[in-house]
Amino acid sequence: MHVLKIKWLLILSLCVLNTHAQQAETLSKQSGRVLKDQQLSDSALLDKVQRQTFKYFWDFSSPISGMARERSNEAFSYGKEVVTTGGTGFGVMAIITATQRHWITRDTAAKFLLKMVKFLTKAQSYHGVFPHWMNGETGVTIPFSRKDDGADLVETSFLFQGLLCARQYFNDNNKTENELRGRINSLWNDIEWDWFTRDGREVLYWHWSPNNGWAMNFPVRGFNECLIMYILAASATHYPVSPAVYHRGWAQSNFFKNGKTFYGYSLPLGFDYGGPLFFSQYSFLGLDPHGLKDQYADYWQQNTSHTMINYSYCVDNPKQFKGYGANCWGLTAGDTYDGYNAYSPTNDEGTIAPTAALSAFPYAPQQSMQALKYFYYQLGDKLWGQYGFVDGFNQTKNWYANSYLAIDEGPIVVMIENYRSGLLWKLFMSCPEIQGGLIKLGFSSPYLK
Repeated sequence: MHVLKIKWLLILSLCVLNTHAQQAETLSKQSGRVLKDQQLSDSALLDKVQRQTFKYFWDFSSPISGMARERSNEAFSYGKEVVTTGGTGFGVMAIITATQRHWITRDTAAKFLLKMVKFLTKAQSYHGVFPHWMNGETGVTIPFSRKDDGADLVETSFLFQGLLCARQYFNDNNKTENELRGRINSLWNDIEWDWFTRDGREVLYWHWSPNNGWAMNFPVRGFNECLIMYILAASATHYPVSPAVYHRGWAQSNFFKNGKTFYGYSLPLGFDYGGPLFFSQYSFLGLDPHGLKDQYADYWQQNTSHTMINYSYCVDNPKQFKGYGANCWGLTAGDTYDGYNAYSPTNDEGTIAPTAALSAFPYAPQQSMQALKYFYYQLGDKLWGQYGFVDGFNQTKNWYANSYLAIDEGPIVVMIENYRSGLLWKLFMSCPEIQGGLIKLGFSSPYLK
């Protein structure tokens, strides 16, 4: 009896332990958190964040087109099939990351992207340029605003930053990958970059509409997130723009050069304090800033200074918002308690966006890791969910978003990968057209022979 009793006690103990383990696992899944004694290694945590965030572009993609939905909640009463051109480009880069890390198979990813590119071939475009939004089932333009109902050159540039990476990555000699590369090249060569100089003016215009022409009247001058557009426009083998468009358009504005110091960091270009952090992220998902220089700036210095100024401001916390500090920082554009806003040190209302610090990993890895651990372990029950971290939170207002935005989710996956392996940087910078365009504009880079 004694032996049997001991056995039963052991069995009961194991059952209790298993029940507790199952409960803990269920709690962990529900809240998105792990128990304190089960903390992950830094590498495992980065894996988890990348993989969970990637699901936005895989599980939640538009089923017909494969394109990225604008946001997880309904976009401005347009319905559930609003897909975003720029966010899709970021998603393409996330899919490449997932393929490289073996979360999906190469053949499955190539077929998925081929479906997307076939859809884009039939979708509405204007002089080869796609709109900001379209219907993910039909490819019909959805107006972004009343007059913004045609071509969006910036969003299209974000898309092709991703598609060119896919062309370079999927380089096997098989039917699917051959067709994928061929179709990407056809779409790339169809873009009439020079049309967007508006009859030969030495600057690129953001929008053109078949209904409203140039009524949006938005010449794009730097420094901001649009550098990639000028690089692509100069790099095109069909319909390229001249170097004068870059030097006399992009580089000529009263907020292009800065040269001042903030929190001890010298900022070569842009607004005081650098502006929202997406300025140093969106164009540099593919464009590698390491050693990238032109006559105006060293872009590694530009982006690291921008990041550290943003971080230092949040640590300083001059407005005394709740939660700000070394482990909770990052001001950029995103959802907030009363809508949507582009936050920066000069426009701060207490809302932190996880994408800001997490997409800054290449520039401030120690500070970004500190923020990641705080977001995940301390605020995970409020911030972590189906597609990784929600879009924003404001502890002063006790507000936590329940939304995910494609254009914020994508850079998390991509920039963490660039920090870890440089994958997307290597792919984009390997494009012969991009190398030619950079040389044409007077850039130097380790990738340029």
